[in-house]
Amino acid sequence: MKRINKKVLKKTGLFLMAVFISFQLFVPAVFAQSVSAQSAILIEQHTGRVLYEKEAHKRLRIASITKIMTAILAIESGKMEDTVTVSNRAVGTEGSSLYLVPNEKIKLKDLVYGLMLRSGNDAAVAIAEYVGGSLDGFVYLMNQKAAEIGMKDTGFANPHGLDDHENHYSTAYDMAILMKYATANKTFQEISGTKIYRAPHPEEKWDRVWKNKNKLLTSLYPYCTGGKTGYTKRAKRTLVTTASKDGMDLIAVTLNDPDDWQDHISMYETGFDKFKLTKVVKKGKVSDIDDSYYKKKVYVKRDFIYPLTDDEKDSVKLEATLIKPNKKLWEDERNIPDIVGRLDIYQNDEGIGRLPLYYKKGLDIEEDVSFFERIKNLFLFILGVRSDG
Repeated sequence: MKRINKKVLKKTGLFLMAVFISFQLFVPAVFAQSVSAQSAILIEQHTGRVLYEKEAHKRLRIASITKIMTAILAIESGKMEDTVTVSNRAVGTEGSSLYLVPNEKIKLKDLVYGLMLRSGNDAAVAIAEYVGGSLDGFVYLMNQKAAEIGMKDTGFANPHGLDDHENHYSTAYDMAILMKYATANKTFQEISGTKIYRAPHPEEKWDRVWKNKNKLLTSLYPYCTGGKTGYTKRAKRTLVTTASKDGMDLIAVTLNDPDDWQDHISMYETGFDKFKLTKVVKKGKVSDIDDSYYKKKVYVKRDFIYPLTDDEKDSVKLEATLIKPNKKLWEDERNIPDIVGRLDIYQNDEGIGRLPLYYKKGLDIEEDVSFFERIKNLFLFILGVRSDG
């Protein structure tokens, strides 16, 4: 077995800082078909694992999928029930429109629904002016959020994605990161997955009725749960969607794609067919520790679940690193740190996750909880230096 580099943590506090889940960028060759898009990506929503990619880090124009960022900033502002007065500037915005009326008063929530379902550019400007104080102020917030969530190859110059700025761009990978972030918000999930929405009209007795432009959601793909469409003459067709099947949630992004509906369906079908959510680590006792001090005392607090193909399951390795016990000091169990080590999870020798290892004070752990039985022989346990350095 290939030896894995080991790093022993010298201070207990470092264990808290080291708890993270890293994204796995290894892409297995399970996608026989190609996509028509200039750039594309498919990821698993919760782990961020890349299941398929094609020039996913190429900077391109993105058109109205920009509005995913506009929507999530509006939602996070906490002002969704506020009433917005629509400016003449917003009403005069070119392109797709909600046909807002100058100086009309409309809830921010209604603007966000119109933004996502009908791709209203007038709604984008009205939202930006209200949430950001001005268009420039809102663009600052957009780029600030992009940097915060790790969109390294993105520059926002407007809230709608029109071709009126040369420095407005992103990548399929970055847009997948944005959608992953946005879908963690329940309000965004609800709006993104709404097929039809009604909003009151300020000058008529009838309501405005907005049908979602995302045909995957409304008619073409029963597993689609949401998304955002986009098109400009320079960006061509862009599309971000989400889909769920058998408990697995996926995100697909295509940029400059003449056949985006079919490409998203093909990516989803292959992803759902080839990958399964696998419980790599089960919550509970770590039962494969031979060290007498730690035996029946070490446990993990949660499961670790990861999308894998059948062929990949045997490529997963687990490595536990434990503090060397200070038996004299630890005679009083109150001196034993809660976290006594870490469990690193590898797939094809690349890190895909890390869990803290906890010490059970008092009675031994009696639960006989299996710990990824198929690879238990691949465990490596390392006793490190003392916790006091």
